[in-house]
Amino acid sequence: MTTVSRTAPAVLAAVLLLAACGSQSGPPGGDVDGGPVRVEAQCPPDVAQYGSSPSLQPSPRPSGTPTPLPVPPVEGDGGAEDGVKITALYAWGPNSGCAGADYSADFEITNQQKQTATYTLTIGFLSASGGPVDNAEHTVEAVAPGRTVKGTVVMGERAGNAPEVTGAEVSKVRSVPEDEAPSASGDCPESGMHLYADEGDAAMGLRVVGLHLVNCGTRPIRLNGYPKLAIQDEDHHPVDGVRILEGTDQISTGLGGDSSPRPVVLSPGEAAVTGLAWRNTTQSGEPVNAPYVRVWATPAADPVMVVPELDLGTTGKLGVGPWRTDETYRDPADTTDVRP
Repeated sequence: MTTVSRTAPAVLAAVLLLAACGSQSGPPGGDVDGGPVRVEAQCPPDVAQYGSSPSLQPSPRPSGTPTPLPVPPVEGDGGAEDGVKITALYAWGPNSGCAGADYSADFEITNQQKQTATYTLTIGFLSASGGPVDNAEHTVEAVAPGRTVKGTVVMGERAGNAPEVTGAEVSKVRSVPEDEAPSASGDCPESGMHLYADEGDAAMGLRVVGLHLVNCGTRPIRLNGYPKLAIQDEDHHPVDGVRILEGTDQISTGLGGDSSPRPVVLSPGEAAVTGLAWRNTTQSGEPVNAPYVRVWATPAADPVMVVPELDLGTTGKLGVGPWRTDETYRDPADTTDVRP
């Protein structure tokens, strides 16, 4: 992946600062004394949903005085990585007036797909040597085809003796069709279920990722057997040559996915869980790396796309366990005070 060059004139970064973050005060063309217009940059937001429609009257944010860092265009499609490019980079020092942020990067997303998508971006903040200092992840929801959306990612205060940031790059872009986006909470989808993947666990080349299903609707959900899976690569193309095995015991024992399938009935507010398991062993052949898995909880359910970042090595195997009741799940809406 191309690293952003950092040799452009500071003038370019200053122009980007005024265009992306600045807000003017005073009359157009100068103040009443004929002096220059005073420009104040807004502090980067801690949390923002840039995929939603902007408010007609945006909430005010405190002003700061960041130092713009040069971010010139890079080779390729205008510096874009999968439709995403960084447009400005700022350093927020201790005297900037903005607490909790050391650096921020402005970006643009252009949805080059044919359907509305939710994007998850990973922006890498780089040192002068080009090495990583920190990464920041940001999700942008519901970007329509052909639409360009702007946003900001923030790097918090540096830890210890971490080097100063002098550049940034788009290190990873993941996109999921909006009508297949996973959810763990919030509004209940029309399907009546939340379905999502957890962060997973990895040890000695063994990978395990949990799939969770929560009945957020008003009717029981009946599960029986294994979810149906389809694997896709970074370009959302189907991945061939991988065997999907029923039972995680065919990958490793003791993972909880080696029992026989049993009917599971989930009342509203109850949950089920299963797991994906694989090894990333690499021998002869071409390793398979596939970020996306489409999941059908039942044969009649609509698919949900999760992003477990499969690194299957050359094993050609992915194990999936049967659905089972998740006895550890507690409905966040249940405020019952449980005392010992």
